Amino acid sequence: MSGSEAPRVSRREALLRLTSTAVAAAAVGAGVAAFHDRRTAAASAPAIPDWRLPTAGTGPAAAARGTDPAANVRRAVAALGGMERFVRGGETVLVKPNIGWDRLPEQAANTDPNVVAEIVRLCRAAGARRVVVTDISCNDPRRCFARSGIAAAATAAGAEVIESRQLRMAPASLAGLASGLEVVGELVRADRVVNVPVVKHHSLSRVTLGMKNWFGVLGRGRNRLHQDINRAVAELGATFRPTLTVVDATRVLAANGPVGGSLSDVLATGAVLAATDPVLADAWGASQLGHAPGALAFIAEAERRGLGRADLALVKELGTA
Repeated sequence: MSGSEAPRVSRREALLRLTSTAVAAAAVGAGVAAFHDRRTAAASAPAIPDWRLPTAGTGPAAAARGTDPAANVRRAVAALGGMERFVRGGETVLVKPNIGWDRLPEQAANTDPNVVAEIVRLCRAAGARRVVVTDISCNDPRRCFARSGIAAAATAAGAEVIESRQLRMAPASLAGLASGLEVVGELVRADRVVNVPVVKHHSLSRVTLGMKNWFGVLGRGRNRLHQDINRAVAELGATFRPTLTVVDATRVLAANGPVGGSLSDVLATGAVLAATDPVLADAWGASQLGHAPGALAFIAEAERRGLGRADLALVKELGTA
């Protein structure tokens, strides 16, 4: 066949080619329609509630130290006016610890179960009708919730513990890098939210604290946020405005985070901070690992956005009990 000759195509082959083209076109059209539907759904999705309360009359943060994590929680929250200031009778409270990893409490990869349980007890004593404890785990949820000790401790304290597999996700209007992701349905239905991170080293953001803890309420696709971690953490801080942040520094994971595993990476700090300012909470948490708040890009970005103040002089140190 010369270069000027067109190849002969049988009638059967022509029909096959025509059919393939039509199928491909239909698939592209369906994909465009599906993308349009997702964009429309995201645009019409409800906004994330703002769970904050007015903060006049008390300081923005208090830190308590001692060997009893529950006592540290009580003292720190009491210094801000008590849980009754934050939780009203009949309300539903969502408590968001870090339950991401299949680790024991001594390994400091998850929030200390005694801290979580005491927050549940304080919320119930303040009149909460329902207290939900949940997180989206990175490892197997059943093992994470059990080995962390949080499932048993929170249940005994009066919480409804919901593992990742039992959660229902909901659309939400999220801006920035998290746009299009779903969130935990229980979160958007809660009247009040208490964020309870543990202080840990993180291989990307250097530390993981309260604002980073919001990764655990996001649905599939959240891993893409790691590509610009500092911007993502600041954006999550602007999106999720908790009623209260309680930072667990009972034990801190000083290296090889966020997963950890070796007890040699754990420091027994014996401290808890309660704060109405999430930026200040993260600044204090970072300081427990020896970081100056201004040296961490996500804290500087959150402060630039007006989300709070990273001034450690605003923390009321209650000392050791």
